[in-house]
Amino acid sequence: MNYILFDDQVVRKNLLPLTFTRPVADIRFGILTMREKWELALDVSTSSLTEGYLSVKYPLVKKDDNILINSSINPSEALIKEIHNLKTDQALVGNTKVIAMRLSLESLENMDSVESQEVKLQTESVCINNVWDLFSKLDETIAIDFETITKGRKSQKLSDTNRVIGEHPIFIEEGAVVEFSTLNTSNGPIYIGKDAEVMENSSVRGPFALGEHAVLKMGAIVYGPTSIGPYSKIGGEVSNSMILGYSSKGHAGFLGNSVLGEWCNLGADTNTSNLKNTYDLVRIWNYNQESFVSTGLQFCGLIMGDHSKSSINTMFNTGTVVGVNVNIFGTGFPRQFVPSYSWGGPSGYKKYNFKKSIEVAKRVYARRDLEFTQVDEDILKVVYDKTI
Repeated sequence: MNYILFDDQVVRKNLLPLTFTRPVADIRFGILTMREKWELALDVSTSSLTEGYLSVKYPLVKKDDNILINSSINPSEALIKEIHNLKTDQALVGNTKVIAMRLSLESLENMDSVESQEVKLQTESVCINNVWDLFSKLDETIAIDFETITKGRKSQKLSDTNRVIGEHPIFIEEGAVVEFSTLNTSNGPIYIGKDAEVMENSSVRGPFALGEHAVLKMGAIVYGPTSIGPYSKIGGEVSNSMILGYSSKGHAGFLGNSVLGEWCNLGADTNTSNLKNTYDLVRIWNYNQESFVSTGLQFCGLIMGDHSKSSINTMFNTGTVVGVNVNIFGTGFPRQFVPSYSWGGPSGYKKYNFKKSIEVAKRVYARRDLEFTQVDEDILKVVYDKTI
């Protein structure tokens, strides 16, 4: 059987700017990405059916018998059973959303003209519908991923220098270092990834996850549910936020009810507002509708796309959306929607020079001993062209 994770087009647009640079399957939601969740659940490798310009980096694999799965849906045993019960040219449908399809090679190659027989979904699953779900549903997704990752495994011993409060479990992967910190699991588990480090005097309330090679810097204050992706460096105060990976918030400042993409950097004392003075529900920019929409949430901070940066003392207003490769600086609040490849701040913006942005990206990748490839550059060029 060949498994393909496809982009739900409505969800993909609702997840912009994060999906400018990756399929929905490669969004981190909890501890794991959606692809990692499905590959662990199915014990297989998957490919992606996504936007054309992303398909070079995330190629589609076709075989005689194919199961296509909506990558915005969290896997469960019951859902997988329903998917495996599908016959060729049947589609599993719930609430007008296609959950999965089983297609022959011929049908896969002619999807626009294939009329699949619909089968009604019987299982409820956690899913992503909007970008704010990435932090507002973290409580349950961290718990699900924690159980998946740690089932049948033994944690490394936690150093005696730490103080632990609460009854939920703590799991420490091989090579991780946690010293002289307070870990409170009263509200949920704490997961520390391989070769990650929690430095001295950090205070952490679960549910919390720290990805492999990530660092929680000295004296950090973290309120769960929060998940910090791999190779990130985080300091200051963080509350109920999702950081996809490879990003830095290394100094003092508050980040709350927010989502950071990869390769972002928040300068020292960057602060986000996550609550309006009027206590109204927060509205944020939606790329699909090209307007501000209600999140239905009272708390919502910053949504930032890949490769974006803020200077020291930057202040983000409640419900700010920042695109890809944005460089923000200057005094005052930036506007609440900053398009990709903007360079400037409250006093005005100009277009970020594409060649310069690529030079910066190459330097940032090199700091993590990674190569910034021509494929990566081509993806960013498409995003650039979409914004000019």
